[in-house]
Amino acid sequence: QLLVARAADRAVEGLTLPIPVGSRVFVDDNFFRAENAPYAVSAIRNALSDAGYALSRDRDQADAVFELRAGALSLEQMRRVFGIPEMRIPINESLNVVSLPEVSVYSRRDRVGVAEFTGFLYNPRTGAPLGAVMPMIGHYRIRSHKLFMMISFGQQTAQPGQRDPGSSWTEF
Repeated sequence: QLLVARAADRAVEGLTLPIPVGSRVFVDDNFFRAENAPYAVSAIRNALSDAGYALSRDRDQADAVFELRAGALSLEQMRRVFGIPEMRIPINESLNVVSLPEVSVYSRRDRVGVAEFTGFLYNPRTGAPLGAVMPMIGHYRIRSHKLFMMISFGQQTAQPGQRDPGSSWTEF
């Protein structure tokens, strides 16, 4: 979840719409279906707010409707092993399995969160098109290495954010 969430955050960095800043925008997520979709929609709404657009709760009160589409919100994994990879071997017909551990000189594991979404804008009263947003794409990668089955390095960890909210609570 962390990888996909960070990828969604990166995908919407610098998001702008082809309408004047300050316009009221209704974000329509009816066709935005993917695992972790609520987080991605919230990231898009946050990016629009940061860019200076006013978010509208009501489609009829909006200057534009931004209809979202999900291309991908997923996790990709790849593992490379120089040696013998971990294996599961069936031992009888009742589906009992024996697991053999990895025996390697070197292994590398890549986990990548991928987010891709796009959208288009239209006038809520007339349905006239107002523009489109090219695909927003973000990736977040964690790569880890293991040497001689015991020495791990290169792993990234998520650090907690800043605890002091400063004056941000007064801005709402």
